[in-house]
Amino acid sequence: MTRDRIPWKQYFMMQALVIAQRSTCDRALVGSVIVKDDRMIATGYNGSVSGQPHCDDVGHLMVDGHCVRTIHSEMNALIQCAKNGISTEGTEIYVTYFPCFNCSKCLVQAGIKKINYYYDYHDNPLALKLLREKGVAIEQVTLDHKYVQSLADRLEKADNEK
Repeated sequence: MTRDRIPWKQYFMMQALVIAQRSTCDRALVGSVIVKDDRMIATGYNGSVSGQPHCDDVGHLMVDGHCVRTIHSEMNALIQCAKNGISTEGTEIYVTYFPCFNCSKCLVQAGIKKINYYYDYHDNPLALKLLREKGVAIEQVTLDHKYVQSLADRLEKADNEK
């Protein structure tokens, strides 16, 4: 009997949701996964510059209503690709919140062809206009909770068998 496997979109979005749990700025726990040919090539989460204090430890650094202490998850994923010499041309990103305008500009410039997101978050009209003009596809991904429950059931069964 063939088991009903989680679809790729939901699989990658669940990865982004897990990665978001590493965020160090509690104003928005955001995670990102960059995908090429159904393979994850980079991940990122909201966090401070390496070696610098985190919001969770010292508080937010607010300017004009935004915390500027953190690097957004999308940028961290792009930076990971840059540091490792991995092209992002023609890739997709799965991100837990719709990207801000600055991140949208960077994603377009990096060659991301599709943005998959979970939560609407103050979708910026300028970002939406830019993405439309540049032909970047946008899709809100929903999760079928049967896959989440299926995982929880299998983990519980494995624990009981120990």
